[in-house]
Amino acid sequence: MKGSQGMRRRTRSLKKDARERGKASIRKYLAQYDEGDIVSIVINPTYQQIPHPRFQGKTGRVVGKQGRAYFVEIRDGGKTKRILATPQHLKQTK
Repeated sequence: MKGSQGMRRRTRSLKKDARERGKASIRKYLAQYDEGDIVSIVINPTYQQIPHPRFQGKTGRVVGKQGRAYFVEIRDGGKTKRILATPQHLKQTK
């Protein structure tokens, strides 16, 4: 039998710690980022719409906005890629 080829395949390990379980934080949901901010992609499995799992833990720069989501530019395999991610999957770094 052929395995699943969906967006969330192999993401069963994306679980929260016991202290992070429960309702998602409204602060994370409403977070605002400016262009040029450095952010890390930290997938929150509470939401169904997630960035591609291969970008989990990557760090990049916010380069634009589309609706509520942000474009994050990262380097992946020698190429520059733009990932569209909502604020609940982003974490600001210094």
